[in-house]
Amino acid sequence: MSHAPAYSRLQIALHWLIAVLILAAWITHDAMETAFEARLESGILTPNPHAILGLAVFVLVLIRVIVRHRQGTPGPVPGSSALAEAAALWGHRLLYLLMILTPIGGAITWFGGIEALGEGHELLGNALMIVALGHALVAILHQLVLKDGTMTRMLRPR
Repeated sequence: MSHAPAYSRLQIALHWLIAVLILAAWITHDAMETAFEARLESGILTPNPHAILGLAVFVLVLIRVIVRHRQGTPGPVPGSSALAEAAALWGHRLLYLLMILTPIGGAITWFGGIEALGEGHELLGNALMIVALGHALVAILHQLVLKDGTMTRMLRPR
């Protein structure tokens, strides 16, 4: 993947939109158990906010991966240690993995009616929220304590 001078407007918009949708999906997950039980009893798939949000996250993450591949991303912040660069690389990989696996698990559970996968999907969703929270805290640390401009790159387009 090539290094770009900064993130594009599209990359920034996708980042923040996906973040909001993930938070909304996580907030609406409690109602999903009741909806899933009703779905199993009736056999009828009905629109559900949590499922719609999960599908939107999945589609937008796929778009984001394509855009990231085509447009590149900024390189490490100058002065970053090798450890910090490795942590950023693997932290982002974990985030992307969870942003893809969580909706897939939810879709298989919901559309396939496979109740046994529900707990795994919930575990992935909680792991995604924990990793995303860590990502946000590290970005805030970079912005407010290290003052190295890391977070600014996701606020101002190239």
